[in-house]
Amino acid sequence: MHDRMHARTPQEPHVALHITVDQDAATAPFEQIRAQIAERAHSGALPVGYKLPTVRGFAEELGLAANTVAKAYRALEADGVIETRGRHGTFIAAAGDAARRRAAEAAQSYAQRAHRLGLDRAAALAAVEDALRAVYGDEAGA
Repeated sequence: MHDRMHARTPQEPHVALHITVDQDAATAPFEQIRAQIAERAHSGALPVGYKLPTVRGFAEELGLAANTVAKAYRALEADGVIETRGRHGTFIAAAGDAARRRAAEAAQSYAQRAHRLGLDRAAALAAVEDALRAVYGDEAGA
């Protein structure tokens, strides 16, 4: 088995899905797939409406278990990056609006939970800022 596996899906002549999975990386393969597809969708490299390969086909191309790809797809769908249209397949969604909507829902849920826990506004905001720094690094405070 190769350390790195690549998948290329020539859905459209001008757009190709290039995913690399490093089996030796500390990051789980499903997360590598999720992160790469999400980044390409958010950057516009994968346009809205781009049809992704089937779970089984993509797993075969990458040399991974179908459950690994399915887990990545489920996470991407939960984040609003992709949408499944039944038998028609899985497509890149209009991620900007969906991502903002889901972020707003998560923020609302957090605010309600922080309030129930008895945190004041400053403490709740400080917790968010700490979490953002942990994920984004110092750029979160800028």
